[in-house]
Amino acid sequence: MDYKSYRGDSPQRKKRPWLAALLVLLGLGVVLFGALELVIWRGSQGRTAQAGDGPEVMVIFGCQVRKDGPSILLRDRLDTALAYLEDHPNTRIVVSGGKGDDEHQSEAQAMYDYLTGRGVSWNRILMEDQSRNTHQNIQNTWKSLCGQIGPWDSALVPEECRYVLVSSDFHLARILMLWQRTTGRLDNVSTLPAPVSHAPSRVQMFFREPLALVKSFLFDW
Repeated sequence: MDYKSYRGDSPQRKKRPWLAALLVLLGLGVVLFGALELVIWRGSQGRTAQAGDGPEVMVIFGCQVRKDGPSILLRDRLDTALAYLEDHPNTRIVVSGGKGDDEHQSEAQAMYDYLTGRGVSWNRILMEDQSRNTHQNIQNTWKSLCGQIGPWDSALVPEECRYVLVSSDFHLARILMLWQRTTGRLDNVSTLPAPVSHAPSRVQMFFREPLALVKSFLFDW
């Protein structure tokens, strides 16, 4: 009998370390994915500002616009904002979102039309319509506020304001990370999580948002 065969040193046995390494990598991937989902879940719970008594500014983050108006995800965000604005009539509003290649108008314009069509006064709303992603949403919004560009009766000092950030619940962890990078603080920030009423989008974002969070963490500076 061949000694190597007796010891079981067959080609199949030699491949087993690679299988073990693959299983380890798979396990680490599952752990990392779970940790990212936990971060996203914590961000989705909403938060209340701990500092500041200045004017309140709401920032509504855009989402896809269809030919017949805002997508379901965007309507969820806008309806959540409207419910809050009814009880906070002095809150100023920024609608942030540019025009995608597959959109007939900017997301900011669609949000402006939706809000004003439901009774929100036009002179409460500042449109930021140049951004193409979340990072640009925040950077362009902050530049607009710092440049005192807007329809409001009096100029604001951005550092003295309180902010309410409105988006889909899964999106808020990434928004908070990028907002802190841009402005340098979160103690004056509240979040308003919008529910996701479109089930296919909920499933899609369960897998997509962890990747987007990693991408933003590494590259959006």
